Amino acid sequence: MRNILIIGAGKSTSYLIQYFLDKSEKENLHLIVGDLELGNAQAILNNHPNSTALKLDIFKKEERQKAIQNADIVVSMLPARLHIEVAKDCVAHNKNMVTASYVSKEMEALNEEVKAKGLVFMNEIGVDPGIDHMSAMQVIDDIRAKGGKMILFESFTGGLVAPESDTNLWNYKFTWNPRNVVLAGQGGAAKFIQEGAYKYIPYHKLFRRTEFLDINGYGIFEAYANRDSLKYRSVYGLNDILTLYRGTIRRVGFSKAWNMFVQLGMTDDSYILEGSENMSYRDFTNSFLPYSPTDSVELKLRHYLKIDQDDIMWGKLLELNLFDKNKKVGLKDATPAQMLQKILEDSWMLEPEDKDMIMMYHKFGYELDGKKYQVDSHMVALGEDRTYTAMAKTVGLPVAIATLQILNGIIKSPGVQIPINKEVYEPILEELQEYGIIFKEREVPYLGYNPDNVAG
Repeated sequence: MRNILIIGAGKSTSYLIQYFLDKSEKENLHLIVGDLELGNAQAILNNHPNSTALKLDIFKKEERQKAIQNADIVVSMLPARLHIEVAKDCVAHNKNMVTASYVSKEMEALNEEVKAKGLVFMNEIGVDPGIDHMSAMQVIDDIRAKGGKMILFESFTGGLVAPESDTNLWNYKFTWNPRNVVLAGQGGAAKFIQEGAYKYIPYHKLFRRTEFLDINGYGIFEAYANRDSLKYRSVYGLNDILTLYRGTIRRVGFSKAWNMFVQLGMTDDSYILEGSENMSYRDFTNSFLPYSPTDSVELKLRHYLKIDQDDIMWGKLLELNLFDKNKKVGLKDATPAQMLQKILEDSWMLEPEDKDMIMMYHKFGYELDGKKYQVDSHMVALGEDRTYTAMAKTVGLPVAIATLQILNGIIKSPGVQIPINKEVYEPILEELQEYGIIFKEREVPYLGYNPDNVAG
């Protein structure tokens, strides 16, 4: 039996693990799932005969190294900051490794050693990053193959709630790590290039500089800019491109509403609120507002945000119980962002039968024989329930497929890498179609950058 070690049995692993279990007989696989909480690993494996649940504390070096030594390949589904120690052990014990996370500077520093040992360290092989890279490079390579020159590339991804489970005024529920949602866009200005000009959006303006997207068959959505759209310019070979923009998809109206939290300061993660463990939801809200001996918290907030009582924005705030004086947040030494996350989790977590939705949309502009063309490409995936989510599907399946192809010697170019080469992305995208992850492409008139598409 060939041992696959998966470290971490979190929300994104349901499809990943099921993929390996389904193929375990045919591919001679034994799946070892290690998690700090043994019960998590046991629950997801459900006593499958070709599997072992392992209690694994990755901060215990000997325990971690023993698990890695016994594996033929290692899949790390840990938070991104925790991959590096696993990666160092994989180098030391000559094990290939797969993660869905962005390549960190520490991971990149291992590249020469990984290459020298002939190992494959595949990263950014989830949904975003991952499927976005592969689907984009497939079209870009096709355009180049027929002699076209890329002049525009825009790419958007969103983790959304499916229409049938869209039951709140925000048209949103958490489908992945809530902390990442609360902190989205922080850490510097969003930067991108449009029509040859560099553009920057500071965090306090990010959610009011949104772009409308008309996605064929699904209607109008909005998107806000990712922090660094230029990160992949050289990786994709787009150094001379005139427009390069990457963003996050939301339902129309979400960003304007989220901006209320930004302007209040509730998304700040840089300081601790005194006495946070004793704060009610109402206390938390009031702590960002001026003192008044006469005005209520509600009145002060409406005045501060300049919203009327019959405004939909006010309804959205009421829906979150932000003025409840009896409900305690219950977090000690918490930052505003941590407090806000806890409050939102009470309202935005998926119910057991809820379905989520992953939406991805690419726009490619190119020149060929003196004419300009545009190709639009989109993919929509729906989840089954709270466990088998579209997020878990689109993160886990690419990880699983890549892992098996490395194990079978199909992907063999060594080094710390991401899935942008044809030998990697073609077979993975082809297999993903079997699971309903399919991109639909259409040629449309070239529009370029249209300022009328920008909202706010």
